[in-house]
Amino acid sequence: MPAIHLEKLVKRYGNVEVLHGVELEMADNEFTVLVGPSGCGKSTTLRMIAGLEEVSDGEIWVDGRPVSKLEPKERDLAMVFQDYALYPHMNVAQNISFALRLARRPKAEIDKKVRDVAEMVGLTDFLARKPAALSGGQRQRVAMARALAKDSGIFLFDEPLSNLDAKLRGQMRAELALMSQRVEKNMIYVTHDQIEAMTLADRIVVMHGGYIQQQGTPEELFKRPVNKFVAGFLGMPPMNFLDGELVERDGDVFAKGAGYDLRLSDDKAAAARAHNSRDIVLGVRPSDLRYDAGAAADRALRLEVKISEYVGAQSVLLCRSGPDQVTVEVASDTPLALGETLTFAVDPNRVHLFDRKTEVAI
Repeated sequence: MPAIHLEKLVKRYGNVEVLHGVELEMADNEFTVLVGPSGCGKSTTLRMIAGLEEVSDGEIWVDGRPVSKLEPKERDLAMVFQDYALYPHMNVAQNISFALRLARRPKAEIDKKVRDVAEMVGLTDFLARKPAALSGGQRQRVAMARALAKDSGIFLFDEPLSNLDAKLRGQMRAELALMSQRVEKNMIYVTHDQIEAMTLADRIVVMHGGYIQQQGTPEELFKRPVNKFVAGFLGMPPMNFLDGELVERDGDVFAKGAGYDLRLSDDKAAAARAHNSRDIVLGVRPSDLRYDAGAAADRALRLEVKISEYVGAQSVLLCRSGPDQVTVEVASDTPLALGETLTFAVDPNRVHLFDRKTEVAI
């Protein structure tokens, strides 16, 4: 039995069902990230695991024990919230040790635990300060240290970095990754930020509309998305989508649309022949388009450059292909001018095909 098993989990608010029979297993010592847009059900799922929301139907199992009827304090877990939830009148050491003092642990044990977790998250020099004297990143570290001090079997994180600025979020992501390596616990992390999901997770669970769309390693989801939603949600800049149709010509299969006519690889062609619909959406990631003036017409897109966004070592081009907008990542020293129509080679092994009606990957 895995550490955590969500069995046909349902959540209703009145007559409105927001989670629809979620099935999920999370292995021990795994960093699992629940990711998706606002309203997809990820935070509701986390709060049900924590015991902050009642389960409408289904069961939550932890090491083979049903816990959905237990109070939060009986579930052997610690939670880090988005808004830190620190006591302003207590200093850092008192905030970290609060749960231990409530449990009436020996003072020597409390002092040692506070020192250990403070060192782990880089707060040793701030133990005497009040929260008001700390930066946002330091306050979030206090919240994480307080959770670590409980020494629970499960750690839950509900969008803990969303209140931080971009630079600090990057720093805290790195610190979280290091902490997860040192603390061998089951960690469940909720975010709407796909970069956090890709950089932190052992396994990503993509949610949408109260359903799990796909789960797997970051590489699996990035390279082999099961549908158009997952393909478009993971990756920055997001994947380009162009409407088209499958056409067979001279023994080859082509993806043809307004402004493009691409010959598919043998593997993609075989999958296309087995599919029962000719109407498709072609997916191409911006990083898989390569500027190449000599590329063959059936292996390239001809794109009119509308906008170039300089971001340092790279530039992000916003282009047009017929009626569609296409984003391309290129080296910032690539010779180009706005209004030019350039040729970008497409690796046929890296394109994605989706059924236009069902949006399922072909």
